[in-house]
Formats: sequence, C-alpha cells, structure tokens
Amino acid sequence: MIFSITAKRLISYDSSSSDGKLWKQFDAFLQGLLAFPLYIPGTAFYKCMQGRKNVMKILKELLNERKKATCWESVDFIDILIDDLKDKKTLMNEKIALDLLFLLLFAGFETTSSGITATLKFLTGDPKALQELTVIHEALRLANIAPVMFRKATEEVHIKGYTIPKGSKIMVSPSSIHLDPTIYKDPNAFNPWRWKDTTEPMGGSSKEFMAFGGGLRLCVGADFAKLEMAVFLHCLVTKYR
Repeated sequence: MIFSITAKRLISYDSSSSDGKLWKQFDAFLQGLLAFPLYIPGTAFYKCMQGRKNVMKILKELLNERKKATCWESVDFIDILIDDLKDKKTLMNEKIALDLLFLLLFAGFETTSSGITATLKFLTGDPKALQELTVIHEALRLANIAPVMFRKATEEVHIKGYTIPKGSKIMVSPSSIHLDPTIYKDPNAFNPWRWKDTTEPMGGSSKEFMAFGGGLRLCVGADFAKLEMAVFLHCLVTKYR
C-alpha cells in the first residue's frame, strides 16, 4: 500500500492498471539487497540486480513517455526533472534523473513503511506519546532503519590518532550514535519528550541524528518520508480510537 501511494504521488504511476509490475520488480530488488554478491542466475543477488535493472527500464519508459506528452493533468517529480533536464546550465542528465527517481521510490517506501511500523510498535507501550510530533524522530532513532551507510574518503584524514587513507571505503553505523549513552540519556528507552527542548536537526540530520544519512549525501527522500509518516499518524489519531 505504501509503495502504491508513493509511486502515485511521485510519478503518477497507477499500480492497479499495470498488475503491480513496478512493485514486483522493486520487491525482487529489496529481497536480495543484502545478499552475498554472487552474480549467477538463480542467486538472490542476481535476482536483486535484475529487479533493479527492470525497475530502471520501467522508469526510463515513463520518463520518455512524459517527454513526448504534449500535456499532462498533474505536476509530479518527473515533470520537475524534465524541466531541469531542459535547462542548459543544469548538471542533471538522464542517468542522474533516473537514479533520483529510483532513490525516492526506495526512500519513500522502505524508509516510510519501516518507520511507521517502528512508530506503531513503540506507541503501543506509550500511547500518550501520540500527542507529540517528536515521536517520529524518536522512533527513527531507535529503529535505525538504515543500519549502515557507505562513504569514500576523497582525501587523507587524520582523526583521534587514526589515519584514513585517501580512497578508503568507510562504513558508518548510525546506531552507534543513536544508542550512545554519552549523547542520549537512557538511549534504549522510547522517550519522545527528549526532543522537546532540542532544535530539529537542519535538513533532518546532525552529528547526533543520522537516520537519513548526512552531509551532501543526505537521503533525497528524507523530508518526503517524514511527511508521509506525519500524515499517517495524523489520520491514525483523528480517525481511529
């Protein structure tokens, strides 16, 4: 359901009219995302890569179809990308545009659905927390939806007696920050009120809160994912008791 809503809002894609074709390929990608990287037919990793390939093919078809359209009823993210592609000064190209579409679908579905699930789990033990919008930040902190992030050192870095050579691949674990008792008092406890006197991280990220990554590589769908979660909680509170 979350994927269908995300796809419809972002790219005006109607899953019901295509027999869920896009979702089936996306699901194949998700199922093998953490599989051993053995690219042989029949393996989970092979199915994962084939799923991504097919998703990108569908997105490219949608992009090309929209380029040829003389008019369109609504404006979505594809329209914004097409306008950007027409700008001669833009750094955008078709490959980057397709990658952005893929990443937004991924963030809008996987992050949001996992975040909502985690939020509901924590709320069952503390229903009063529904009154606080900060419940979203706290649920994301505890859930650690993105267990690891990968970066590459563009230059040699010296930090706390260690040297990270230029070109090194770096794995960042947000949970080591989110569950650090020197940063968060009683870090394993669900406490939305801890955020009441804390300024919201700029762009949804800081050195103490990295649910969506950070820096220039901050997840492009961070605000969209939080908006979906906020809308879901609003509907839950106002329509169900």
